[in-house]
Amino acid sequence: VEYEVVRDSADNCITVCNMENFDPLGVHTGDSVVIAPSQTLSNEEYHMLRDTALKVVRHLGIVGECNIQYALDPTSLEYCIIEVNARLSRSSALASKATGYPLAFVAAKLALGRTLPEITNAVTKVTQACFEPSLDYVVTKVPRWDMSKFEGVSTRIGSAMKSVGEVMGIGRTWEESMQKALRMVDPSVAGFEPRGRRRDHAALMEELRSPTDLRVPGIAQLLDEGVGVEAIREESAIDPWFLRRLERISDFRKSMAAVALQDLTPAMLLEAKQLGFSDKQIASCVGCAEDDVRARRTGVGLRPWVKQIDTLAAEYPAATNYLYTTYHGSEHDVEGKSGAVVVLGSGAYRIGSSVEFDWCGVSTIRALRSMGLRSAMVNYNPETVSTDYDECDMLYFDELSKERIMDIVEMETADGVVVSVGGQIPNNVALPLHKAGVRVVGTSPDMIDCAEDRFKFSALVDRLGLSQPAWRELTGEAEALAFAEGVGYPVLVRPSYVLSGAAMNVAYTEAMLKAFLAQATDVSPEHPVVVSKFISGAREVEMDAVAKDGKVVAAAVHEHVENAGVHSGDATLVLPPQTVSRYTLSRIEDATAKIAEALRITGPFNMQFICKGSEVMIIECNLRASRSVPFVSKTHGVDFIEAAAKVMMDRDVSDMRLPQLGDRGRPEAYVGVKAPMFSFTRLRGADPVLGVEMASTGEVACFGVNMEEALLKAVLSTNMKLPLPPRPVAVSVQEDLLDDMVHPLWQLHELGYELLCTPKTHKHLADKGIPNRLVQYSSDAAKDDGDDVVSLIRAGGVQLVINLPTYKSGRTTDNYIIRRTAVDFGVPLLTNPQLVTSLARALGKHYGGEIIGLDADSLFDYYRKEDPSETWSGPEEFH
Repeated sequence: VEYEVVRDSADNCITVCNMENFDPLGVHTGDSVVIAPSQTLSNEEYHMLRDTALKVVRHLGIVGECNIQYALDPTSLEYCIIEVNARLSRSSALASKATGYPLAFVAAKLALGRTLPEITNAVTKVTQACFEPSLDYVVTKVPRWDMSKFEGVSTRIGSAMKSVGEVMGIGRTWEESMQKALRMVDPSVAGFEPRGRRRDHAALMEELRSPTDLRVPGIAQLLDEGVGVEAIREESAIDPWFLRRLERISDFRKSMAAVALQDLTPAMLLEAKQLGFSDKQIASCVGCAEDDVRARRTGVGLRPWVKQIDTLAAEYPAATNYLYTTYHGSEHDVEGKSGAVVVLGSGAYRIGSSVEFDWCGVSTIRALRSMGLRSAMVNYNPETVSTDYDECDMLYFDELSKERIMDIVEMETADGVVVSVGGQIPNNVALPLHKAGVRVVGTSPDMIDCAEDRFKFSALVDRLGLSQPAWRELTGEAEALAFAEGVGYPVLVRPSYVLSGAAMNVAYTEAMLKAFLAQATDVSPEHPVVVSKFISGAREVEMDAVAKDGKVVAAAVHEHVENAGVHSGDATLVLPPQTVSRYTLSRIEDATAKIAEALRITGPFNMQFICKGSEVMIIECNLRASRSVPFVSKTHGVDFIEAAAKVMMDRDVSDMRLPQLGDRGRPEAYVGVKAPMFSFTRLRGADPVLGVEMASTGEVACFGVNMEEALLKAVLSTNMKLPLPPRPVAVSVQEDLLDDMVHPLWQLHELGYELLCTPKTHKHLADKGIPNRLVQYSSDAAKDDGDDVVSLIRAGGVQLVINLPTYKSGRTTDNYIIRRTAVDFGVPLLTNPQLVTSLARALGKHYGGEIIGLDADSLFDYYRKEDPSETWSGPEEFH
């Protein structure tokens, strides 16, 4: 149980929100379903914990906002305080969005000496911040995990947080908000029901005792199979209050499956909607199309009501534009106004879609506002700026589904919907919305479909006479295998309509291809899967651009440090490109102009190319903002998304000084480098090696006078510690890469690093005249001699690990253990040969004195190092 508390300097103190976890103690609150306000506490328990929170905060003298967490015995009034965070926490963002009480804003005012009665409630505009929020709805937070993207990772959830994002569902009952939230986590999830392949009973009961990311669908399967609430409670320690309501959802779903659509009475439809069932979910139960359910529902006058989040449960009038929809009600709290432009947000943070797309959504809203247009944002992520109610004219904290968007468009009589700034989820609903008669602003959804559908896009590239790797649409396994034999391995398997390279894989053998084909069709069952030739040793280059009516009005090219085969979200990006020839740039720009014209693009788009020798081949085109647009905009100093919003609204952008096709030398005098951030330390057992499916959970960007300076700043910003010569560097390189690694490893040797090499790497480097010391793999070393590479890493005897595997690596387990040990013991790890080469070059410049300013000093450290003859003030004075 958690309480969010604020206190001012005059000792006014209130609790803003209390929350309880669905899971018992032992599961990190970031990995648990969280409900606000608490649903299972008695009045006595609630006030006991509230009073304790106020006493603790007053005793500690906290001014501002804090979070207090309890462990409460469900069978008595015994409790323990787990911790007090005298700061804004992850829960604070959830509490702010759950209540509408702006905790960070109020905390900042309190820190400046204001008191709670002096601060106006920003939602009601008529009450003060000293009022404790009162909720006439319930909020459910559900975490988002992406553990399926990692090989070897433990899916157990416990005291160490593993989720990469979260969503917040709002409803008038817990059932409604829970089902909403489950769908928000992933569009493929229908609601509270079993998911994927059915598991045996023993595995499900173990799931209750040792939870994983699939605990909730596991409970749904058990309820479907008739396992009682008490049996589930005994194994899971989940409160029976929650289990009874999940049982109610399960029972109602089974009752709907026994009837046809025409037999669903208005009363049954209303109950289904009040329990949180979507039209798509109902259609699946009764065996019809989603549109048929919508027609039946609207035909009997059943539509959702729009309700406000006003912090005071409608006790006072509120001027809030913070809204949600529910089927529990009899009237709208606000009436829609015509003429709004609806902007679709990015949904849950997850691998492939994070704060980059939230930045794009917010930039779009602000651009619309600057043009004097009304905007409505639809999003459900409590961690975002786009879900701050003061950013837009109307905020709908609700689902990004076709059903809900159509409801909102009808209520707002919207002028159009922007789908191109929120990542893949809005892009995926563009065509269904278009077919339903909703006006999609910008590029036509038919053209979006042409770019997203791998078969259609590849055919278009061929028609335009542009170059691309040899490809074939998958119609069967035999045809795919025959194609691979014809063009030669490796080949790339690419599903359609996916984000962050989901189920995208490079197959080097027939067995690998068979496995990847099955995975790709599971991920993208309704859209084609394309198999194409994978070009080894090629460089990947990207184009971020904006077009209007097929004519490019802004363009920026950036290159990857890593060769093709590493997902663009995991690659190190460099802008402007440093190694791309003017000829290659010209070919890229020509292809970009032709694609923009053919697809009649209006808005943002991103194209990816692979370049090898004189060949420039198109990989794909995304008719939406990419995750690199914020980096491109900030490096160029001009907002590409503002330009995209203007062209979509048919406004002029000629005064924005946008970089154009053919421009050279922008930006001037500096280079930007974007580097990925990974969470492998949290994902126990995951193999920290990169591929065509994205694994990073964040990114940083830095500028420098040259690429090497920007690169070093960027890797330091990812918390990597630079090893100082003569510190040892452990090196293990697959045989095919050894010749290429001779040059950077010689450079490291020249800088004074001691190279500790596994047997084949040791022999090759010794043959090339590079001094190094032989270390064994742990499986070959004499027992307990402590001189194998893994033991040295554990003992702190290694400052950097270079481990470069390929699919041909014979010591798979040994090399995995080296990589995993490096991550577990906080030793910097490099697994890409191009990054090793670039970093060695940058270290050479740094230790050669060409790069300065990487080691930041405090002001007083700087003073101590100053030459007294160069200062103009006394030694104890500030200057």
